[in-house]
Amino acid sequence: MATPLSDTPLSPLKTIAVVGLGTMGTGIAEVLAKAGREVVGIDISEAAAARSVAALESSTARAVERGRLTEQERAHILARIRTSTDLRSAADAELVIEVAPESYEIKQQIFRELDGIVRPETILATGTNALSVTRLAADSAHPERVLGLHFFNPAPAMRLVEVVSSVLTAPTAVDAVTNLALDLGKEPVAVGDRPGFVADGLLFGYLNQAAAMYEAKYASREDIDAAMKLGCGLPMGPLALLDLIGIDTARTVLEAMYAASHDRLHAPAPILKQLSEAGLTGRKSGRGFYTYEAPGSAVVVRDALTPLTSGLDTPGRPVRSVGVAGSGTMASGIAEVFAKAGYEVVLAARSEEKAQAAKARIGKSLSRSVDKGRMTAEAAAQTLDRIAPAGSYDSFAEVDLAVEAVAEDLEIKQQLFATLDKVCKPGAVLATTTSSLPVVACARATSRPQDVIGMHFFNPAPAMKLVEVVRTVLTAEDVHSTVHEVCVKIKKHAVDCGDRAGFIVNALLFPYLNNAIKMVQEHYASLDDIDAAMKLGGGYPMGPFELLDVVGLDVSLAIEKVLHREFRDPGLAPAPLLEHLVAAGCLGRKTGRGFREYARR
Repeated sequence: MATPLSDTPLSPLKTIAVVGLGTMGTGIAEVLAKAGREVVGIDISEAAAARSVAALESSTARAVERGRLTEQERAHILARIRTSTDLRSAADAELVIEVAPESYEIKQQIFRELDGIVRPETILATGTNALSVTRLAADSAHPERVLGLHFFNPAPAMRLVEVVSSVLTAPTAVDAVTNLALDLGKEPVAVGDRPGFVADGLLFGYLNQAAAMYEAKYASREDIDAAMKLGCGLPMGPLALLDLIGIDTARTVLEAMYAASHDRLHAPAPILKQLSEAGLTGRKSGRGFYTYEAPGSAVVVRDALTPLTSGLDTPGRPVRSVGVAGSGTMASGIAEVFAKAGYEVVLAARSEEKAQAAKARIGKSLSRSVDKGRMTAEAAAQTLDRIAPAGSYDSFAEVDLAVEAVAEDLEIKQQLFATLDKVCKPGAVLATTTSSLPVVACARATSRPQDVIGMHFFNPAPAMKLVEVVRTVLTAEDVHSTVHEVCVKIKKHAVDCGDRAGFIVNALLFPYLNNAIKMVQEHYASLDDIDAAMKLGGGYPMGPFELLDVVGLDVSLAIEKVLHREFRDPGLAPAPLLEHLVAAGCLGRKTGRGFREYARR
């Protein structure tokens, strides 16, 4: 009599079948063979099996060229992989990993057939990232042996593997595949069964909002992608990533997520349906949000939507001197950026002492740059000499561009703009660095709203390359051109967006952070697992909770509230856990405790 899985002692999984030999299945087969496993690759299509073998040969040949494998190691790896078009080839496997198309019917059919082929103790894993593992397990003759094993693309490079249990899964099955993942050099994260699991559950909501932002013509595809790469340090912009994943795949994942959550943030943006149904599914078809050299190519080519490189139609106003209002980290960072670019800078604060302290902070920053070999001592001295500290905004009388970087409080900013209106010469451009307040409200505090624009720098300003340029409905065309020309001179990448809450980066970043908090609040996954999932599975430089603690939970809550108030979407309501932590004074690193505890300095 066969031993039930729950009583089976744990043993290493040596022979593994991979069902479905597309990009993901081929990548998983390569990972398994490199780790010494015998692999049976199965696909109903002989052509797909042949393509898979060719891809494996090519991938391992590249590894030899780069010195990562010897010819002998390559030969052993390829010898461990055999392919078949018959599911019965999986009969001797101890684990079967199914990576067929995202369809219940297809996957259930595979599992039903496998029930009659494999031994009762064989573990069946689905590679789904959108469908219910529980529903797939319930249809199997041995639901206790079915679980999710979600690799990320490209499987050889990506370290994250999500191990998904249903309420029916035997713990021994979970332990066996977790040990396998570790043996493969992967980082397994245990998650429960809900659409998208952790990484895709957070990622696809963000991708969906980016698609909706583009569809609303709020910003160009190039600006949305550049903003998220430069503002958040992401390896790819969201629209380029949708093209890589496949727009049809993204739509399927979002449909499954929305069916489970009924959260409007997961309701697929209509453009995803339009592109999918037109066959414009991304890189694999040669066209999606962008146009590619050929189907399957990563090379983007010009199309009708590609912006002209000739620049702006209207010339900007001349800018020789710049006034920076404020004495905090942001103000001193911005003043440093302008002075380094050769501008004469007036750094004005509420008192001479505050302005001098801000200039001293810039001096220390420049000294660090000299120590690191990024600039000469002479260049640092010249930069510092260009900055004139002042204790009154009257010193802005002759500046061509005034940049406000005071507290994120609308009343304070409006009072300052009313002052700038009085002291700045006619034709001076007045810019606010607000990250969440309406630029037009600052403009209306002046008698020259056409001269007011948003220039949202990112912290730390000397290091971060992005500036969001925010036009109001009243901003003059030459003011917009002026700011773009200035951004070129200060070596920043300008992206255009309209005057609405969050602009591009915060409007996409903070709902993602809020959804991560909801996952913890609902005890779905731990802080550490979520942070690991986003760093390893999404290529994020920091996990959401690391980032929240750095930004400050009070700042994050304020931005969440602004977004919720502006868009009135229930899904944007701040997570109660965030509100509780802020109320308790746990604001992140600056207080020594946020989502995690930190050693007090």
